[in-house]
Amino acid sequence: MIGIIDYGMGNLGSVTNAFRFLELEAKIVTRKQEMDACTALLLPGVGAFGDCMAHLVEHDFVDAIHSWVDAGKPFMGICLGLQALFQTSEESPGVPGLGIFNGSVKKFDLPQELKVPQIGWNRMKEVIPECPMFTGIPDESFFYLVHSFYVCPENPAIVAGQTEYGIDYCSSAWKDNVFATQFHPEKSQALGLQMLHNFWSWAEEQ
Repeated sequence: MIGIIDYGMGNLGSVTNAFRFLELEAKIVTRKQEMDACTALLLPGVGAFGDCMAHLVEHDFVDAIHSWVDAGKPFMGICLGLQALFQTSEESPGVPGLGIFNGSVKKFDLPQELKVPQIGWNRMKEVIPECPMFTGIPDESFFYLVHSFYVCPENPAIVAGQTEYGIDYCSSAWKDNVFATQFHPEKSQALGLQMLHNFWSWAEEQ
């Protein structure tokens, strides 16, 4: 069972509906004690980095997430759920992130003709084609994005997918048992659903 973390903000409905459409068992987790019944966790997110971290602290999820990841259990982040895995963000100076990945989150500084936030479909180039979440997904497939900030990993080896929007930036990251995307698989039609199904299958194998 995949646990979808509810910390008071996030795209819970669309993510839950995606797993329901795939006929895969998932449940919303509102307390850390409910994580025990799960085989994998998913951290969705929309909104601001500082608010996200404040809600994770308030709902007592920070240490629980660290313990989960340290135990080698499968974990996935989506959109703000990717950004929260890093140490800091220009969106909320002075607010520490989860720090599971070393690096920071920066705001797009782009030519005037490129609108910020980036809203819409864009390609993902598979930097690590063997990533199990990319099974059955052609290279440079389109996924749906809504964001003004992007992640800058210190270790380029965790960049699983890359997208070009004025600059080339990390749009998916993967290290050991943690995978995360800047785009929204649950809003990316058939290929996004394929990615969520891949995460389920990968988690079941671990």
